[in-house]
Amino acid sequence: MSTPSRRAAEPRRAPQSPAARASSGRFASLPRVPLVLGPTPLHRAPRLSRELGVPILLKRDDLTGVGLGGNKLRGLEYILADLRARGCDCLVTGAGPQSNWIMLAALACLRYQIEPHVVCYGSAAASEGNMRLLRWLGVGVRFTDNPDRSSVDAGIEAAAARLRAQGRHPYPVPRGGATPLGALGYVRASVELAAQLNSLGEQPSALCTATGSGGTQAGLVVGAALTGAGYQVVGVTVSRPVTDSRARVRELAAATAELAGMDVVLGEPVVLGGWIGPGYGQRSPDGQAAARLVAAAEGVFLDPVFGAKAMAALIAECRAGRARGTQVFLVSGGAPALFAGPPDPAP
Repeated sequence: MSTPSRRAAEPRRAPQSPAARASSGRFASLPRVPLVLGPTPLHRAPRLSRELGVPILLKRDDLTGVGLGGNKLRGLEYILADLRARGCDCLVTGAGPQSNWIMLAALACLRYQIEPHVVCYGSAAASEGNMRLLRWLGVGVRFTDNPDRSSVDAGIEAAAARLRAQGRHPYPVPRGGATPLGALGYVRASVELAAQLNSLGEQPSALCTATGSGGTQAGLVVGAALTGAGYQVVGVTVSRPVTDSRARVRELAAATAELAGMDVVLGEPVVLGGWIGPGYGQRSPDGQAAARLVAAAEGVFLDPVFGAKAMAALIAECRAGRARGTQVFLVSGGAPALFAGPPDPAP
């Protein structure tokens, strides 16, 4: 009697690269409009690294290519594509008068012949920084006459209702563009970053970013899971209490992964507190010292109320010995805010 032949063992499949994982499934099919001139540079910061005793890499999303650059353009690629797919003819959003989000949203809209409508909290704003650029572009800005940031939310709804009553088709977007769709921009950026780290032969232990509305960190958390990154995404809150920021990032990350059809395991978001300083949108002494150090050491300007505060936290972590291994810092743009407010005292 003949014995059955043994079935040849199937060869193990090689694990998919981050780019291959991102190019399959629902994520790859979601439409976007081109805005970012990517990949944005990732480079070593030698003098800053020597100063802190820890290898530092700068991911330069201040060089995204539209206007004066900034992280918000990545999410706008998906948001504007969805706006067009839905047949909307204008975008309504809002934030503070010096928000890089509202300026870049308006500028990107104008580029694609979409009418922008902007709502800001407060009752007036000087023509400086981002507000000067908005007015120079001819973008209409409505103020809520309320200093509370949350007043913008009702202002966006009211502006959208007025436009609908006029027969328009508005596309409202919450403050900061912090939606699951907007967060996809940093899922895509994480794939870009994975290829750059591989090219440099770097395996960082952490990626540090400022966290305000939470969309950027949420996208980075999902992107790190998608690419199998070994680094921890560390947000530095510049606007909300740590518990609120952590909850916001957690919810946004879960919704972003679901939208993209990604079956990934998301860990608890890491958010550092204690760096807001005098308040949201206000410069802090620690932030200004950190920004001056980076400018002098690497020739890179950080915006004074987001990036500068996040860098202050990273510097403190390095000097305290809590940050070990290579650290990636996201330079998120916001240069116009350097030209707003009273002049800083000389160091």
